[in-house]
Amino acid sequence: MVWRGEDVLLIRRGRAPHKGMWSIPGGKVQFGETLEETGLRELSEETGVTAEIAGLIDVFEAIDEDSHYVMVDFAARWTGGEPAAGDDAAEAAFFPFDEALALLSWDMTRDALRRSRVVLAGHTLAANPD
Repeated sequence: MVWRGEDVLLIRRGRAPHKGMWSIPGGKVQFGETLEETGLRELSEETGVTAEIAGLIDVFEAIDEDSHYVMVDFAARWTGGEPAAGDDAAEAAFFPFDEALALLSWDMTRDALRRSRVVLAGHTLAANPD
């Protein structure tokens, strides 16, 4: 979950599963890559945006008849770049919080979005203890 001020970055999925649905950037871990490196690489590949990770939101699982996905979501702050669709994304843009919540189709992703604000707030307090 990448935040630029009060806006959060979403992508419209360009491929299955869930083609055409709004979600967050993500993808598969490459061998030898940390989870944080994966998140930042996928972010760059799918949107052209760079960020710094503020902290872990949580680990989520989605299990259906054909697959088992494990999603490790981080909260991050935008550091550069303007969103442009790339790789698996058909669109990429920043949205105000309420609009982003309405665009997301999955309760799990909406929950992660809400929780990302708490992670960012805690990171800001830790970085600036005064």
